[in-house]
Amino acid sequence: MEITRTPGASSYNQDVVQPLKSFRRRKPQQGVLLFLCLGLLCILCGRAAGQPAAEVSSAGHGRILLVLPFDNRSTQPSLEWIREAAPDILSSRFASAGFAPMRREDRLYALDHLGLPEGFQPSRASALKLAQTLDADSIVVGSFETHGNLIEAQAEVVDVPDLRMSGAVSSSGEMRNLVDVIDSLAWKLTGVLDPGFSVSEETFVAAGRGLRLDAFEQYIRGITEPDQAERLHHLESAVKLSPDFGRAWMALGREEYAGAQYEQAAAAFAKVGRDDPDALEAAFYRGLSLLFSGNYPQAEEAFTAVARELPLAEVLNNEGVAISRQGHDGSALFLKAIGADPNAADYHFNRAVSLKRKGDSAGAEAELAQCLRLRPNDSEAQGLDRAWKGKIAPAAGADGATDEESRPDPLERIVRTFDAVAFRQAAQVMDEMEAARLAALSPHDRAQRLSTRAKDYLDRGLLLESERLYRSAVNADDKLADAHAGLAEVQERTGDAAGARKEAQTALELGPNAGAYLVMGRLDLAANHLDDAGREAGEALRLDPGNKGAQDLSRQIEARTGQKP
Repeated sequence: MEITRTPGASSYNQDVVQPLKSFRRRKPQQGVLLFLCLGLLCILCGRAAGQPAAEVSSAGHGRILLVLPFDNRSTQPSLEWIREAAPDILSSRFASAGFAPMRREDRLYALDHLGLPEGFQPSRASALKLAQTLDADSIVVGSFETHGNLIEAQAEVVDVPDLRMSGAVSSSGEMRNLVDVIDSLAWKLTGVLDPGFSVSEETFVAAGRGLRLDAFEQYIRGITEPDQAERLHHLESAVKLSPDFGRAWMALGREEYAGAQYEQAAAAFAKVGRDDPDALEAAFYRGLSLLFSGNYPQAEEAFTAVARELPLAEVLNNEGVAISRQGHDGSALFLKAIGADPNAADYHFNRAVSLKRKGDSAGAEAELAQCLRLRPNDSEAQGLDRAWKGKIAPAAGADGATDEESRPDPLERIVRTFDAVAFRQAAQVMDEMEAARLAALSPHDRAQRLSTRAKDYLDRGLLLESERLYRSAVNADDKLADAHAGLAEVQERTGDAAGARKEAQTALELGPNAGAYLVMGRLDLAANHLDDAGREAGEALRLDPGNKGAQDLSRQIEARTGQKP
């Protein structure tokens, strides 16, 4: 029998508001403690959920933000979708900047909890009530209006504890550049939230540069339409227009999973990239989809991959189920799940079934007894307990087999929900631990640690996260050449050629640096300064002969000049 987690168990769908309200105050649950122990290394390396660990200098780190839908002052009903588009973009940029924005699901749950409709446009008083329900530190409220083909968005920040509202900031541009307009607004709001924040506006705008507006509109319509068929239609259009749009694939996977289209859901969840904030949740639900479609080996692989980074009880349990469905012994994983969450009756039930299957009757009965202590009214467990203790009188069937002999083995139970709240709580605790570790390092060592992490994000194309960490490295030790060279490459990619050249020159003043020479060489090649570009490519190759970027630059210069640098 497949079941959903019971109300007493930790579940994202069933228990959102209370964990968020006590997010920074309560002690981690046992499942989180297991995560802290087993997941320490991977999170400290910055792998958790695609987000960098906090740097000690970020005044805004960990502040919980509630971004409300924008008020449509355009008088155009066709632009209602922008009400949700603005908080979607803002929340994404705030997360990259080191804040903790509420997810849309959190806000909708809180509205329902307060008896308010989804499309409710709150007053200042009701917005504060909503923020206090979610224990948010700040609320972002905004609006937009249009003038011909131009759009202007403005927003203010409400400091919830002090009941103080900031001055309004605004951003405007052509409607076709809506994403750029909201990205620019995000940069200005970040400056209000954290006056010491130093990432450039160009980097904020570059973060949304690959997002097609038509695909984004279809995505927003796909998550806000009340009709499921319409939601599917819009989401399918979004991923068709933009095949690399991870959030649209995630939303499409959720819709198909909810509609029991498990093979299609598994394919959609597989399209969510590793750098997407929903990557681990997508992998978990991909594993579930594969389980329900009968593809047990791939389901096992999916849960194993999640467990490497997020060894929460539900992940371990489902990995054990996938193993059991292939005829193998999953009892060890059920034991780990029990260790992570000993008060979940289903894990004891699953271990009982697996132990009985491999002949350990005493162990099986002990686990089943624990299941019944935790959930006395579990009818399936009650029946199994009577059968195992011989309290059911066996009756022979037509083939001579008794009821007990002919009764099929019970199946281990699948956990259908992903505890995203527990994960975010654990990640927050780990970020705080890492910040403390960084603070204990010397300025030079701290800068090197931050610069190494920033390089990882740069290699993955996460420019905003990368620049944030590089600037923290420079703040810790402005004599670290690699940090300046990294900043130069970030600014080169965002189109700030002057800033990139300045940082590269700073790095080279501190000492020879292949990365800085590469930035200078690419900038000079683009400016048709071929002699300078050739010299810089040659210096980069001298310092790092195996550098592929330097080799590529050298070939480009050779193609233009006919001579090797």
